[in-house]
Amino acid sequence: MKSASLLESRFINASDPSLHEFVFQLPDTWWSRPYEYAWCASFIDSNDIALDAACGIPHPFKFVLAEQCKQAYACDLDPRVNAASDILESVRSDVSEEAAAKVSLFQSSQLQLCQASLTELPYADHFFDKIFCISVVEHLNSTDMLLALKEFNRTLKDDGLLLLTLDYPTIQLEMFHQVVLEAGLSFYSAPSFELSSDALHTDLWGGLYCFRAVLRKKIHK
Repeated sequence: MKSASLLESRFINASDPSLHEFVFQLPDTWWSRPYEYAWCASFIDSNDIALDAACGIPHPFKFVLAEQCKQAYACDLDPRVNAASDILESVRSDVSEEAAAKVSLFQSSQLQLCQASLTELPYADHFFDKIFCISVVEHLNSTDMLLALKEFNRTLKDDGLLLLTLDYPTIQLEMFHQVVLEAGLSFYSAPSFELSSDALHTDLWGGLYCFRAVLRKKIHK
């Protein structure tokens, strides 16, 4: 069982654990990823069937899932996700040659990649123990966000967890909370939407904070 502090849905703080090298040295512009990856990685279990939803092409979380989970899946709308050569070229061009060399060591038959939309996932009902969706939903309109969360609900096991992060104020948290409920999900514990004085922040893109959420299927009493 995870500690209560890990299960809190709240803003990520600058004092939270971070991993600035995660397969490779993370670019400075990936301002929140060291914290998101450290938090999400703490939920990985060797018995998991896990999904990195909208995994991105150069992003390394999917490779860590492949190394540490029973079964690892990753999907993205970008067709380059289907070709290992395209993924390596993206890492090479977006990060560095050294990063691409490190990613090449993480290629694993345990990782099943496919091109797919979050609004229509190609996976069976009640399939995943964990779904990770890292800095994605802020790129969706409200209709697609609801459809994506419904798909996460459908494909998640009854006792599974959805670990999700998002940018604020790109997404207003009251709206996000409502979409969560409409999708048939709930926060694992009561969320805190209050910005702390230590909240992680960047001046990039007009100024952003990062919120993390632990979600599960709504409990019917």
